[in-house]
Amino acid sequence: MNGDGAPHAAPAFDGKAFVRGLSTAPGVYRMYAADDTVLYVGKAGALKKRVASYFNSSPKNARTMAMLSQVARIEVTVTRTEAEALLLENQLIKSLKPRYNVLLRDDKSYPHLLVTREEWPRIALHRGPQSVPGRYYGPYSSVVAVRETLHLLHKLFKLRSCEDSVFRNRSRPCLQYQIGRCSAPCVGLVEPAAYEAAVRRVRLFLEGHSDELLVELGDAMEAASARLDFEEAARLRDVLASLRGMQARQYVDGRAADLDVLAIAMQGSSACVLLLAFRDGRNFGTRAFFPKTNGAEDPAEVLAAFVAQYYTAHQPPREIVLARALADAALLEEAFALDAGHRVQVKTSVRGERAGYLDLARRNAEHALATQLGSQAAQAARAESLRELFGLAEPARRIECFDISHTMGEATVASQVVFDAEGPVRSQYRRYNISGIEPGDDYAAMHQALLRRFRRAAGNPDAVLPDLLLIDGGAGQVARANAVLAELGLAGIPVVGVAKGEARRPGDETLLLPGVDGQPARELKPGADSPGLQLVQQVRDEAHRFAITGHRGRRQKARSTSRLEDIPGIGPRRRAALLKHFGGLGGLRAAGVEEIARVDGVSNALAERIYATLHGLDAPGSP
Repeated sequence: MNGDGAPHAAPAFDGKAFVRGLSTAPGVYRMYAADDTVLYVGKAGALKKRVASYFNSSPKNARTMAMLSQVARIEVTVTRTEAEALLLENQLIKSLKPRYNVLLRDDKSYPHLLVTREEWPRIALHRGPQSVPGRYYGPYSSVVAVRETLHLLHKLFKLRSCEDSVFRNRSRPCLQYQIGRCSAPCVGLVEPAAYEAAVRRVRLFLEGHSDELLVELGDAMEAASARLDFEEAARLRDVLASLRGMQARQYVDGRAADLDVLAIAMQGSSACVLLLAFRDGRNFGTRAFFPKTNGAEDPAEVLAAFVAQYYTAHQPPREIVLARALADAALLEEAFALDAGHRVQVKTSVRGERAGYLDLARRNAEHALATQLGSQAAQAARAESLRELFGLAEPARRIECFDISHTMGEATVASQVVFDAEGPVRSQYRRYNISGIEPGDDYAAMHQALLRRFRRAAGNPDAVLPDLLLIDGGAGQVARANAVLAELGLAGIPVVGVAKGEARRPGDETLLLPGVDGQPARELKPGADSPGLQLVQQVRDEAHRFAITGHRGRRQKARSTSRLEDIPGIGPRRRAALLKHFGGLGGLRAAGVEEIARVDGVSNALAERIYATLHGLDAPGSP
């Protein structure tokens, strides 16, 4: 405190004094504000020279000056090489999300191909968190691209695609084996060594080593022919023909391409980076990214930041073609090669087909940015209409919507979706598995979901709360939502019910608004032309979709789990023996106690428990 009782101002950071003690080695520097938030993360070939440039007398843009005015301290990490500094910089940017760095923002869950890590690996499409042990290939531009690749791989190499719960309990080959798309490892129709070789060949294919794969398949075909195994030789011949035919159709510049083409379009502070991907000569389509520029205005700066961050998280191809020259292109090549284990070329001056692809990427980037900006303008207009419709003081910056989904009370799931000024915020979606209620009691399900969502917010001044809470339901659901908020001391959140019209047609919805200051509740029917109602419909439909998806997954999981697993005394061996003996759960359910007891390892008492469990009887031994 000073003499007047006011707090002392924080001393200004002395950048010149700090620089005097810095090393000239390469490394990473981090600038912090007084409240310990990270302002900026940067890399340098010589730390002393780079950091000193911030505090010399040369003119700087407004963004840099605003950042420097907030710096309270700087931390540095020395690395062995500048390439290592680049990798570390981008890891820190992704984890710390500094205020003044260009941030890659990609909330979508792009599809990947997954080859699991287990005794009999399976290959399948995968979206979402990469929590399943195995090797992930991608991301792909669309599910269609993944399914086309899967179709080819199943046809050529016959790896299984079934879930483990199905794989463990098969007693005979499935239809995939009959149509030549699986080698049936579930019932032992393929040798482990042969299956392992097929897995390795799939990995070679997905990793872009087609030449090595073709040589290996050719050698295997000749070996099969030499030992007079003409059936195997013919199969390998067909595989080779398929792979070579695909390469012949999809060459780029006369050879199999492994490259990405990137272009950028900017308008004000909005940017779009368009990625056109080729792997092993196959065009995987385009993907549009909209990085948060945080005030950066130079397209080359934004593109450089995107390229560095994107390829530290994704396997880089052997060639990257960019629409703009980057100052650190050579450094990026060195860093990517260090991380990927193979040479990576970064090119900007290209001719022929690559120039055509670059022009295509540029035009698509401009189109995607225009579409994005138009969508944002429409979203803002809908938000303003919603404000007027509900009489809000200002447009809702955060809208949350809850919906309940079940099938006759089974596997009840509540969904919570979040929208902000730019649209859906999928990273903040939540599902709540509802339990402990009477089946089909939607009011109790809504009460439980809202209580779990807002319980931690009660009494917490830093809690994130919605500006508008939408409830998919009528007056009863709205009353239950208001009761929960009042119970938790959060009664100031506006709650609106969305009730479907009699014909359940879009546009016929009735919006239920609770009374304010003693006034009775109101009902609004804005009509299909209302932009505010269109926004409500968009949020409600997303909540409905998210709830149904969660409910179906939960219901399927419950139904795919064998009821045998719940019976004491039934382990994996007995379960497999029972299912194999009776040809599946249906055959076992149709059997009597005496028949069940004939299975090796099953006593009369255990057979009675099995029969009772499968038929919903209360006590073992009941008829």
